Amino acid sequence: MSNLKSIYFYFLAIQITIVKFIKKIYFSTSIYNKSLISKTPQQFYFYPNPFLLSLITNYKNYLFKINEIDSNVFWAKHKNIFEEEKLHSFLWLSLINRKSDSKSLQKIISVWMIKNSKYKKNIWENSVISKRVISWIINVEVIINNCSFDFKKKFLDSIISQTNHLKKNIKYEKNYCKRLEILTALILCGLVFKEYEDNFDIGIKWLEKLVKDYFDENGFPLTRNPSELIYFAKFLILIKSCIKDAQKYIPEFLEDLIDKNLACIKNISTTKNKTPLFNGGTEEDLDDLEKYIVELNYKSKNKKKSVGGIQIIKNRNNIVFFDAGEPPIKNFSNSYQSGPLSFEYYLENEKIITNCGFGSNISSKAKLLSRLTSAQSTLSINDTSVTKFERNKLVNKAFGNSIKNTFKISDLSYKEEDNQIILSASHDGYLKNFGCIHKRVISLDKLTNQLIGSDELIKKKNGRPITFNLRFHLYPGLTAVKTMSGNSVLIRINKNKSLIFTAKEELITLEKSIFLGGNKILDNTCLTVSGNLVNKDKTIHWEIRKNI
Repeated sequence: MSNLKSIYFYFLAIQITIVKFIKKIYFSTSIYNKSLISKTPQQFYFYPNPFLLSLITNYKNYLFKINEIDSNVFWAKHKNIFEEEKLHSFLWLSLINRKSDSKSLQKIISVWMIKNSKYKKNIWENSVISKRVISWIINVEVIINNCSFDFKKKFLDSIISQTNHLKKNIKYEKNYCKRLEILTALILCGLVFKEYEDNFDIGIKWLEKLVKDYFDENGFPLTRNPSELIYFAKFLILIKSCIKDAQKYIPEFLEDLIDKNLACIKNISTTKNKTPLFNGGTEEDLDDLEKYIVELNYKSKNKKKSVGGIQIIKNRNNIVFFDAGEPPIKNFSNSYQSGPLSFEYYLENEKIITNCGFGSNISSKAKLLSRLTSAQSTLSINDTSVTKFERNKLVNKAFGNSIKNTFKISDLSYKEEDNQIILSASHDGYLKNFGCIHKRVISLDKLTNQLIGSDELIKKKNGRPITFNLRFHLYPGLTAVKTMSGNSVLIRINKNKSLIFTAKEELITLEKSIFLGGNKILDNTCLTVSGNLVNKDKTIHWEIRKNI
C-alpha cells in the first residue's frame, strides 16, 4: 500500500510540475498580460490604517533612507533571490517617513512599474505579489500624495493587474500560508475599490473554506506548527481591522476563528512572551502581537490543558510543553519535525530544556537537520528518526518536504493532584522496526517545581539489539558540568542559580549541539543518557531540581 501511494504521488508530482512549466510559459506571453488589464478604479473608497502593515513585517530598524537613494540604483541586482523577493514585496513601506518620502517613493515605484509591469518569475511569485499589493494598498495615502494623474492611473492599473493574476491562480496555490496572503490581497482590493467589490466576496468565500480545511476545532493549524498559528492570526487580524474600518459586516467565522487563535496563542505563550519549538516552529517574539491585541481590545480566554497536540502544564512561572500529538497528514506535513513525546521546560521565567527548533530562517540544510528525532528532547533508537520524510526531489518540489510514514499516540493521560501535575503518553513509532513502544511520564511538583520523569522502552516483540539515546537539549547560554558520580549534571543558569539533573543508575554524557530556533545557528549543550538493550524492557528515571 505504501509503495502504491508513493507511485501515486510521484506521478501526481510529474503532472503538477508539467502544468507549472506550461503556465510559466503562458504567463510570459502578451496574450496573458493583456488578459490582466481591466477597468481602472476611479478612487479609493477608504484608506486603510498604515499601522497595520507592521503587524505582518519583521523589520525592526530602518534599512535605508529613501530620499538618499537613486530610484534606478534601488532596483539593481541583489545578492540572492531571498533579498530580491524581500525588496519587491514592499513590506519595507512600514519604515518610511510618511511626511517627506512621497516624491522619492513615487520615483521608486515608477521605475518598478516600467521594469516589472509584466510577469517575471520571482517578482511575480504569488507570495511576493500578495505582499506587494497589501503593502501598496495599506500605504496608498502616502504613495499617491500630490502625485501626477499619469502616475496614479499606472499605479492603480498595476494593482488591478497583479490582483487579477492572483485571482486567476489562487486555486493552483497549495501552500496555505501563501493562499492566505493571496486572499488578504483580494479582500483589501475589494474593500478599497467599489469597481472590484466582487474581489471581497470571492476572498471571503475562499477564506471561509480555507480555515475550515486548515484549523482544528480549537483554532490550531492542522500542521501543528505554532509559527503558522501566529502567522495566520496576524493576517486575520489585519483583514478584520480593514473590514471594520470599511464599515462592512465582519463574517462570524472570522470573529470566531480569531478568538480561538488568540486563545491558542495565550495557552502556548511562555512567561517571556515567546512560543515553544515544536513541529516547524521558530522562536517567535509575541510582544508586537500583544500590542495589537491590547490596541484592538481583544481579550483572550479559554485556558486549555492541550492545544494542537501540545500538552501544557503551567504552575505560576513554570511551564512544561509536551508533544503528545500524532503527525499531520501528508498535505499538512511540510514543516513537521520527528519528535514525539519531546518536551520543553521553563523554570522561573528561564527556558531550561528545549528542542533545537526549525531552521527555516537559516538554511535548507538547517531545516533538514532540525527534522531529525535527535534534534528534539526525546528518545531515539539506533540513531534513526521516528518519522521518515519524502526524499524524491520531484515530489518535494511539488508538495514540499512531506512525511512518508506515521505513528500512533496512546495512553495519553493528564492528572492534577494536590501537589503535582502528571502527564504521560506512549507512541509506537519504533514498534515496526525495533519492536519497542516508548512511554514517557513527566510530573511537576507544585511546591518545589521539581521536574520528575521516566522514559520506558517496552518490548512488544523480540528483535535485534538496539542502542537508545535519551537527549535533553539545554537552551543556549546555559552551561553544564558533570558531577563526580557520573549520573548527575550541574546546570548553571547564572551566578546565583543552578539546577541538578540526575538520571538514576545511568551514565550521562555531555554532547555539543546546535540551536536552530532563531535567525542563526547557536551552540548549546545536550545531556544524553545512552544504553543498549536486547529482548527486555528498560525504564530510565530522571529528575531536574534546584541546587540548594
